[in-house]
This record gives sequence, structure tokens and C-alpha cells, in this order.
Amino acid sequence: MHQLKCKCGALRGQIDSSGISSRISCYCSDCRAFAHYLGGDGIIDSQGGTEILQMAQQHLSISQGQEHLAIVRLSEKGLFRWYASCCNTPIGNTLSNPKLCFVGIAHACLDRSKMDADFGKDIAIVNVNTALGEPKPKQSGLAGVLFRFAGILLSGRIGGKYKHSPLFTADGEPIVIPMVLSVKERASL
Repeated sequence: MHQLKCKCGALRGQIDSSGISSRISCYCSDCRAFAHYLGGDGIIDSQGGTEILQMAQQHLSISQGQEHLAIVRLSEKGLFRWYASCCNTPIGNTLSNPKLCFVGIAHACLDRSKMDADFGKDIAIVNVNTALGEPKPKQSGLAGVLFRFAGILLSGRIGGKYKHSPLFTADGEPIVIPMVLSVKERASL
């Protein structure tokens, strides 16, 4: 089990590292906006990228501090961007449809010293067109990420495993009410 915790330690959980997963560094402007929304400290690298662990939600458990979970959406139809409201630590991103049981866990809440051992050393580099500075990072590993992403979604659908998400109720609603940023708020990030 890989440990997950927010910066202040009020929110804690575990990840079962035996499932399908992908490690990526994402340089999209939305990941960067989310980091800025939370204060940005230690979330993005010098070119605006953030490392994310993609996996099925049923492999995530929250053992302490669930009351600190919060969601922000950068737009009305944007991803659910989960974070610990106690210290603004990013936790992860999900789609709004719980049947698509993917979660992208942000590196800021993971044990960096155990990432290679628990999830492998390969890190795909994606969305490089919006990376900051020059030269841009070189995109790599996208085909493998897409293949594993399909496996993650399929693994959640088999036998209704998607219903075992710690982030959604049995009725498919997020366990907390999402806050949606206005166009002006989003533009300021």
C-alpha cells in the first residue's frame, strides 16, 4: 500500500498499488490553473508541469480527514479537482461521471521516495504545447497512457467496481458539493 496524505497530515489514505496505473507529467494550462488556485507551492515544476498517478478510484481509500475533501471545477463541465481544504494540497482529478472511475492523483500528496518502487519509473510526458519556457519538454509515452487509461476504465466497469469509489456516493454523486469557478475567476488563474 502506498500512503497518501495532505501537507498538514489531517487527510490521509492509501493506494493499492497492485492495479493498472500510469505516471504522467502533464503540462496543460488547466493543471497549472488548479495549482495556482491552491497557491502553487510545490505543485508544478519550472515549466508548469505536474506529476500525476492515473489509476482506478476503487484502489484509493481515505482513512482519515474525509471532511477536509473539497472540489473545484475550472468550468461548468470541467474535471472535478479534489483537494484537502485544510492546507490546499491537491489530491486528484476525476471525471464527473462516476462510472468512468479514473482518478489522477497529484504527486503532492504521495510519498515521492516510494513512487518508483510502487508504480514504476516510466513517466509519460503530455500536453507539452502549453509548457512554459523553451525548449518545450518532448512528448513521450502517450500511446501507453491511453492504452492503460482504457484498462483502468474497463477494470472499473467489470462487476461494478466503480461503485466502490471513496469519492462518490452509491447514487453516483460526489461526496462533497463542487464549487465552479466563474469565467473571470478562471481567467485570473
